[in-house]
Amino acid sequence: MKLLQIMREFLFTREKDHGIYVGTRRTHDTSFQFRMGAGFQGAVNRSHPVTIEPCLIDTTSGAPPTYYGEAVVADGAAPNGVRVPKTGDTAASIYGFAVRPFPIQQSSGGMTATYGTAVPPTNQPLDVMRSGYMIVLLQGAAPAFKGSLIQVTTIAGSGYVVGGVSVDTVAGTQVALDAKSSFNGPADSAGLVEIAFNI
Repeated sequence: MKLLQIMREFLFTREKDHGIYVGTRRTHDTSFQFRMGAGFQGAVNRSHPVTIEPCLIDTTSGAPPTYYGEAVVADGAAPNGVRVPKTGDTAASIYGFAVRPFPIQQSSGGMTATYGTAVPPTNQPLDVMRSGYMIVLLQGAAPAFKGSLIQVTTIAGSGYVVGGVSVDTVAGTQVALDAKSSFNGPADSAGLVEIAFNI
């Protein structure tokens, strides 16, 4: 106990007399003015239960995933990879969602760089959530509620990006996932919402 007190006095004295900061109590990496957001797009936010599978990316029969949290389809032919949904895909075609490995920060911008802006690689395996809970970006105007069924966009439109999810139904451009997949509540102020996929 005495040693701890001596160390505290020593550190305080060094900081006060010499302007040298020793410690971590003044480090502020990120701050939240009012309320912390739901999370990061594509982040798996519950560690159990979750099934994540590393997959190759199919760049030959379709477009590779362009953002984390995007629904992906496994093409039944070579090169045995995943791609974004396209016309003709069905709800049964949705293989999973692209997983963000961690809250990746953009590579430029210095201290003003924003979190969650990096995109998936196209030349290495991609983690895909086959079952579990994930934070995704809600598209469309309809609000999500606990138990709302998930619509996955297969054809881009105004306010809808391929592989994105919504509650709205736009005929011919979306596929509805079955009852094993649903929204788990409303979106936050940034439009981020939790989904339960294949649970």
